Amino acid sequence: MSALSPCRPRATLRGDLDRHGSCSPTRPDAVAGAYLYARPVPAATAPLAATMDLLRPLALAALCALLAAVAAAAATESEVEMGTAEAQSSYIVHVAATHAPPLPRRGLLTTRAYGSFLRERIPVEMSSPAPSVLYSYAHAATGFAARLTGRQAARLASSGSVLAVVPDTMQELHTTLTPSFLGLSPSSGLLKASNGATDVVIGVIDTGVYPEGRPSFAADASLPPPPSKFRGRCVSGPSFNGSALCNNKLVGAKFFQRGQEALRGRALGADSKSPLDTNGHGTHTSSTAGGSAVAGAGFFDYARGKAVGMAPGARIAVYKACGEEGCASSDILAAFDEAIADNVDVLSVSLGAVGTAPNFYSDNTAVGAFRAVSKGIVVSASAGNSGPGDSTACNIAPWFLTVGASTLNRQFPGDVVLGNGETFTGTTLYAGEPLGANKIPLVYGGDVGSKVCEEGKLNATKVAGKIVLCESGVNARAAKPLAVKLAGGAGAILASTKSFGEQSITSPHVHPATAVSFVDAEKIKKYIRTQTSPSATIVFRGTVVGSTPPSPRMASFSSRGPNFRAPEIFKPDVTAPGVDILAAWTGANSPTELDSDIRRVKYNIISGTSMSCPHVSGIAALLRQARPEWSPAAIKSALMTTAYNVDSSGGVIGDMSTSDASTPFARGAGHIHPNSAVDPGLVYDASTEDYINFLCALGYTAKQVAVFGSSISCSKRAGSVGDHNYPAFSVVFTSNKVAAVTQRRVVRNVGSDTAAAYTAKVTAPDGVRVTVSPETLRFSSTEKTQEYVVTFAQRTTGSVTEKYTFGSIEWSDGEHSVTSPIAITWPTSKVAEM
Repeated sequence: MSALSPCRPRATLRGDLDRHGSCSPTRPDAVAGAYLYARPVPAATAPLAATMDLLRPLALAALCALLAAVAAAAATESEVEMGTAEAQSSYIVHVAATHAPPLPRRGLLTTRAYGSFLRERIPVEMSSPAPSVLYSYAHAATGFAARLTGRQAARLASSGSVLAVVPDTMQELHTTLTPSFLGLSPSSGLLKASNGATDVVIGVIDTGVYPEGRPSFAADASLPPPPSKFRGRCVSGPSFNGSALCNNKLVGAKFFQRGQEALRGRALGADSKSPLDTNGHGTHTSSTAGGSAVAGAGFFDYARGKAVGMAPGARIAVYKACGEEGCASSDILAAFDEAIADNVDVLSVSLGAVGTAPNFYSDNTAVGAFRAVSKGIVVSASAGNSGPGDSTACNIAPWFLTVGASTLNRQFPGDVVLGNGETFTGTTLYAGEPLGANKIPLVYGGDVGSKVCEEGKLNATKVAGKIVLCESGVNARAAKPLAVKLAGGAGAILASTKSFGEQSITSPHVHPATAVSFVDAEKIKKYIRTQTSPSATIVFRGTVVGSTPPSPRMASFSSRGPNFRAPEIFKPDVTAPGVDILAAWTGANSPTELDSDIRRVKYNIISGTSMSCPHVSGIAALLRQARPEWSPAAIKSALMTTAYNVDSSGGVIGDMSTSDASTPFARGAGHIHPNSAVDPGLVYDASTEDYINFLCALGYTAKQVAVFGSSISCSKRAGSVGDHNYPAFSVVFTSNKVAAVTQRRVVRNVGSDTAAAYTAKVTAPDGVRVTVSPETLRFSSTEKTQEYVVTFAQRTTGSVTEKYTFGSIEWSDGEHSVTSPIAITWPTSKVAEM
């Protein structure tokens, strides 16, 4: 994830954030990173305990160390006067293209490339300690990452040859059933049309890969060598023999750790200097995107079946930019740089900023993604796990394909049965001996030493032989049953957080346990309070596939719109399966990631937008092969305009945080429907020039636009952000005085080589009159594109009751349905008191 807002230090590590706390009390999912320019995060975000177990995000302690380093750099002048040494921090320096060193024939710059550049611009009196270059960038950006003092950074920032100097930051990491849930079949539809995407290379920027003994990364004998255009390779390192572990499936493996080491101020372990995944996150995401088919896969006896990636024929190239304590922006940018040079076709990026989304020119992930998309590479990125609050989505630039997370039609129920017969269905992956049908004593953690069930704080005398109800927060969800076990308890019931509504998080517990919703936990607590001898048991029901509850439903943790930086750009784009996803796992880490958990598994079940993102990455790979002439924007358009918004019961896709229908700011344009996306009828395309026009419309300066590699002057480019050719409409009424807003779009007919006529059908949001002109678009063999204009006019009477209202525009020729969501944001003065 990318840069973040500064916050007060509060320890952290890995994704179980409730174990270690969060640097930002209002952003419980924060793991690492801080951005100097960002605003504080709105308080309406999910509570700390909720997000902790989600996708094993990585470290936050590094964030606090970085903030301390930046503060130290800011105080350098007074320190120099006192005779103390200046501290160095890590920075990414964006250089004007005319001042960059020439690119060598092999296409990559060495760290020595900017040596003379630094010597020429930093005077001798500022040269101690000497700057240290970490990376030189030529493809994902133009410039370098380096260790600099505050004065050295300021000096470079004042140079006419430097566009920007951005502090390096830490960022966080945000299937057996999913192919059939998505309708993928080798005998029909997109999978057949793409031949499994055998000519496509999916690059995955993550924690690396653990291919040994993992059939997901085995190459079928019929799989030919990778496409000749791919220039990547597998490098070796400790515990990773590239020549032995790579094959025609895993065709690339590289690692980038200098940024993390610089931010931490010390060398990382030996495994960091290797593509080996010691965390599990990268192995999980890469196998989800393009893993080979594996029969009989499962997590113990859970979710048993045939595991296969979305694009089973695609090649996988991994770029390890994240470690046990997060992902440094400089490492991420280096991974983008190499992936672009290697000529991958799709990039899967399950990471992003914590805190308020930074300006695009300051977001190095957005900069790298822009350069990739400009080269024709689709960049699929996770929306983040900061839901359900408003404007929590990250990776929100229009060139990203931004993915939210929703459920499958599969559950792992663990029922709490009380002594009075009441039953509450929870969720669990406990794989040990069951408790049995007999009820045993039930206590509340707050009455026996620790309401959150911290290890060492529970009273063993009061816990022995009993089930303990534990609240969320402080320690990791998987650590709570372990604490109960160590105190002699028989099992644990874990309460979810209030903001998560009906969702509770599934965990692979080492002791009998299940997680229930906040409301159900409160009922269980009331039962304990009102009974003389409360008792219960937990019934583990394994894997249940069916239509109850309806699916898909939006995950409470999935980050939401509207777009914080560009409200007229609709985000997230789509949703995809991201709850309880089975995929390959590392052999170097346990499924709970607890040190005391000695289990090792080949497959693990975890949740998050990190899991939904590679589903879309794999589908994008299929589309890339089936429709090689399509741009990244066209592929995104096809996925958005063919997405569906109705669940298995016929209602609007639900939201687990509210138990009501979800909104487009949660589900995006809807849930991906791959087989429809291969033939969308019309597409909304966008080029690099369109994205530059978008940046100009935001009011960016020439230097800020130049960070993206463009020398175009915005002074000659007048335009509106809302006119960016996006497959959705987001309109912001800043006051009641703004009577109407007009937005323009251009569509291209890809559904037929002959004449076609599409007619518009409008579902207007509350409070708005929507006019489309023309109402019919006519195409021919020579006229493939048509423009139309939409006017959104405030109704003069009445008030709206919500701050956001939604609708849609659907173009149809009788065969294709091309649907774009409409989102209206209202000024406070327009919203009636509820």
